[in-house]
Amino acid sequence: MYNELNTPIRTIMTPGPVEVHPRVRQAMSTPILGQFDPAFLKIMNEVREMIKVPFGTKNKQAFAIDGTSRSGLEAALIGLIEPGDKVLIPAYGRFAYLLGEICERAKADIVYVEKEWDSAFEQGHVIEAITKHQPKIVAMVHGETANGQVQTLDQIGAYCKKEGIFLVVDTVATYGGVPVKVDEWGIDIAIAGTQKCVGVPAGLSLITYNDRVEKVLTARYQKELGLSKDFRNDRHISSNYFDLSQLQRYWDENRINHHTEATSMIYALHEGLRMMIQEGLENGYERHQLNDKAIQAGIKAMGLELYGDLESKMATVTPILIPNGIDGEAVKNTLLELFGVEIASSFGPLNGKIWRFGNMGFSSRRENVLHVLGAFEATLLYYGADIQTGKAVQAALEVYLSEK
Repeated sequence: MYNELNTPIRTIMTPGPVEVHPRVRQAMSTPILGQFDPAFLKIMNEVREMIKVPFGTKNKQAFAIDGTSRSGLEAALIGLIEPGDKVLIPAYGRFAYLLGEICERAKADIVYVEKEWDSAFEQGHVIEAITKHQPKIVAMVHGETANGQVQTLDQIGAYCKKEGIFLVVDTVATYGGVPVKVDEWGIDIAIAGTQKCVGVPAGLSLITYNDRVEKVLTARYQKELGLSKDFRNDRHISSNYFDLSQLQRYWDENRINHHTEATSMIYALHEGLRMMIQEGLENGYERHQLNDKAIQAGIKAMGLELYGDLESKMATVTPILIPNGIDGEAVKNTLLELFGVEIASSFGPLNGKIWRFGNMGFSSRRENVLHVLGAFEATLLYYGADIQTGKAVQAALEVYLSEK
């Protein structure tokens, strides 16, 4: 016999997933509708429009893709890439290499511009590389969760637009928590996800793209064989499931029968976006910034060091150097097992060197910040860390009370 589900209650302070708002969970229990039911199509149309708001865009095309954030990254890249196309990828953390992995499988000619993971790029450095290599596509990460750094993009976007180069940007860790300005920055395709600042379970990727991209996708459109033996295309996109030329026709007035929609996830997304817009984007950004300020104050008051360039640190992730002689995994595991608090380690060259506190969406709450700081201090003391005691929560309280 299998037992009934009985999951523990956690305080999730990782860079994703995050805690899900009770209203979102309630929305997911709404009765199922057929995917072409007029009532459900109305919900889809509202979701399309709401997706555009945190992207800062007036693009015609904005919709959700069934799959986690990675599905949107893959759909965006394989929609533009044909074998042999040159893609330039500035890498300052783990997820640029994910973009490269996808491009490699699409048989692109990849050029990496690499640097240490302690900061984002100077925009001029990237522009120099674009000038030198003349790629068809520049693929970048806006907010890198591996190191908590955020990349400025306005000059890069302006240069790409002037030169007719496509700019594809991963905004998964910033959408809804940090300002994203797709139109103003000249981004051709932007991708986000539900499991971070939107405060919805993982399972959908959000995407928007402009008319220039849509023209490329239209030229590669091929209708599914079971729907029509016409519309064959030698340049068709290599994936059926992640074919943006078909997916946009599923979401727009064509309503082609591409797949069976994840109805409950669309309900969840609708509620998550609705609450985000109701809060006000600027208010949401300020909430994330305030909680980030309190986290940083608490960490510094303990005498711990933050990793990376604080000038390019994003508000949604705080990387903390693990003190010498402290077992980072033991601390992380004890926080989870005894305090019900989840934080994260990191990847690649930062594996075993830093912890990461997430500060995203519904998890970005004052009570969570105070709880994680208190639990973190107690756990570090247990493992013999040389820290200032009784300071972390007081420093965070000082931030909150001074803002009243």
